[in-house]
Amino acid sequence: MNIIWLGHASFRIEIGGQVLLVDPWLNGNPMLPEDQHEAATSGTTHILLTHAHFDHVADVLNVAKAQNVPVVGQYDLMSHWEERQKIATVGFNKGGTVDLDGVKVTMVHATHSSSVAGPDGPNVPGTECGYMIEAEGHTIYLSGDTDVMADMKVFNDLHAPDIGILCAGGHFTMDMRRASYAARTFFNFKTVIPCHYKTFPILEQSAAELIAALPDVNVIEPEVMVPIEI
Repeated sequence: MNIIWLGHASFRIEIGGQVLLVDPWLNGNPMLPEDQHEAATSGTTHILLTHAHFDHVADVLNVAKAQNVPVVGQYDLMSHWEERQKIATVGFNKGGTVDLDGVKVTMVHATHSSSVAGPDGPNVPGTECGYMIEAEGHTIYLSGDTDVMADMKVFNDLHAPDIGILCAGGHFTMDMRRASYAARTFFNFKTVIPCHYKTFPILEQSAAELIAALPDVNVIEPEVMVPIEI
């Protein structure tokens, strides 16, 4: 398995023979050089979307059409896109599990918001979510944008993820302190990868606090386009 950070909250996850592109934000992403866009998306088999904020959804449709691959996400938006954008989708909802050619993906709750700009103000296409991704004897908890939730105990009881990809930049999501509290209180991770940080000055720039708070966990500060092999 390779987990490759594309900057911000975008990831390329190579798992179980599939290539999952999570929340692809390519154009305008200050952390991902333009000459890396093709390498970041090449061979994509599925696109996972956690919510509709621009920094998560910006390149979803472009990549789906260019790569001719399905977008996986909440049923209402997926159905709309399938009808209007003529793309393939896998629509489901929180608590549901889909099998992506051998990789099991369960949609779980997150607490955030979800909207896209419209001519008369923001539109709200569905709600925010996270995912449990299971294959190769591992389960990844991809938090999406969220704060700490008591729901996380339920997630651990049901899925026992050993890898956590946790938003931790603060301001818009939980920060390093809150992410470390979530990991320590509700999960038994072996590996934690922070994200949704460093992108802008308003976000936290270092995972030092997270690393210090989780001495028994392998906390990996990801580098853009450098595979984390597990």
